[in-house]
Amino acid sequence: MTPTFDADFRARFRDLVLWRRDVRRFRRDPIARPRIEALLEVASHAPSVGLSQPWRFVHVELPERRVAVVKSFTDANDKALAGYAGEKQAIYAGLKLEGLREAPVHLAVFSDDGTHSGSGLGQQTMPETLHYSVVAAIQTLWLAARADGIGMGWVSILDPKAVKRVLDVPAGWNLVAYLCLGFPAEEHLDPELERHHWEVRRNLEDVTLVR
Repeated sequence: MTPTFDADFRARFRDLVLWRRDVRRFRRDPIARPRIEALLEVASHAPSVGLSQPWRFVHVELPERRVAVVKSFTDANDKALAGYAGEKQAIYAGLKLEGLREAPVHLAVFSDDGTHSGSGLGQQTMPETLHYSVVAAIQTLWLAARADGIGMGWVSILDPKAVKRVLDVPAGWNLVAYLCLGFPAEEHLDPELERHHWEVRRNLEDVTLVR
């Protein structure tokens, strides 16, 4: 039977979207692997161009590999800080931009750009849709995690090529996201970057055109 989604569900789904936050402050409590695998199973039902399913999930558990990822973040973050000046630099220096040291779960998400699944359907004119498909899976994972009380943070301040080398993955895989998952130490409705005066959220009318 086709499910129906009533007004109450739609309102709760909107709440889920609004309360999905990029978490950087985690408790160190471990999360059982089956619980994470259940979230990945949901994420694997995300849409993908030509049903290519290009996402590849890598659990990063070895301490030396995690340390190398932290080093990549630190190097990239120092470089990013140097690119700002004045008040913006001061704000940037005070931001917490990752939870790599606290999060119990590290998950690297790659796109298998050489996949034969989907036979290239939809990629001839827009090959970037392969990576878009991986992002769709990540967003699905993010919502599923939040619904299960698990926070997730996306760390983009690092060197993708260095992370790829550290994790020793196939040559045709390209990093799309490095994720931290764990129970959040605190929860907020507003985005951290807005709360700490880095940026303000745009209104819908500011990003919508009619042609």
